Amino acid sequence: MAQESRTAVVAAIAGNLAIAVSKFVAAAFSGSAAMLSEAIHSLVDTGNGALMLYGMRRSRRPPDAEHPFGYGHELYFWALIVGVLVFALGGGMSIVSGIAHIRAGEPPGDLKWSYGVLAIAAVFESVSWYYGLKAFRIEQRGRGFVETIRRTKDPTSFTVLLEDSAALLGLVFAFVGMTLAVRLDLPWIDGAASVAIGVLLCLVALLMVYESKGLLVGEGADRETLDEIRRIACVEPQVERLCRVSTMYLGPEEVMLVLELALHRAGDFDTRATFERIPRAIRARFPRIRHVFVDITPDEAQTRSGAADSADAESAFALSPLQPMGRQR
Repeated sequence: MAQESRTAVVAAIAGNLAIAVSKFVAAAFSGSAAMLSEAIHSLVDTGNGALMLYGMRRSRRPPDAEHPFGYGHELYFWALIVGVLVFALGGGMSIVSGIAHIRAGEPPGDLKWSYGVLAIAAVFESVSWYYGLKAFRIEQRGRGFVETIRRTKDPTSFTVLLEDSAALLGLVFAFVGMTLAVRLDLPWIDGAASVAIGVLLCLVALLMVYESKGLLVGEGADRETLDEIRRIACVEPQVERLCRVSTMYLGPEEVMLVLELALHRAGDFDTRATFERIPRAIRARFPRIRHVFVDITPDEAQTRSGAADSADAESAFALSPLQPMGRQR
């Protein structure tokens, strides 16, 4: 999935950069507000793609002393920044430019340049959109479009697709606006098309910011995953009940899990083996869960058969080769 997302981002950067240059040239020759808005849109998309690529690279850095769980959340941070830029630069500037042209009342000039650039842009945007859709389809896994955006933990999977979809729709707005402005001799329609493009970008940006904010704050695994984790843990004979299951995505492919267990007070159990089998079984079923922390509820720990048993349980946590950390409270 990571390779498909990176390919989609690189394709979007290359396409948007070429399109932005051609749109600015066409806007200079035609004087079209809608074409200028499209040029700004493509330029912003180019910068956004570069930021997403930078975030993907930064998020893969290994853990260190200051960031023991790695840098996975950097990808979510840069996805949030991209959403803000789309709203402020892409949407905001397009709306301001459109309003200025409506007030000026100047009709677009020669549209041959604009039509040619729109055709070229449609081809490049379609190629970029295809790669974005390809990466998004892998993340879908049979789910609907909206559900996939809500449940995915990889913002690149929907960021590229949303931006390219907005770009293709923006091309339609620009074509219709310029054509009607000239055919009907109503210059304000060209400016109105620019405003429509800006509103479209703002709506897309709000969706991107909302989803990125949730990922940055810290989202957990879905209900089906939690239910399966409970089933795996409760299969162990020594586990009396599972008191709490907490998960958090540290990155698109990395999850932290905290289990709080209540153990049977009596019986001949190998606590060390129990605490080894549970993380091993969970990791085998869910490879994304790379950090597993297991804890015993305080009341159960205090009523264990004696201090020796408690010490053995604590040693089992600490010595288990599959446990990144463990403790008995």
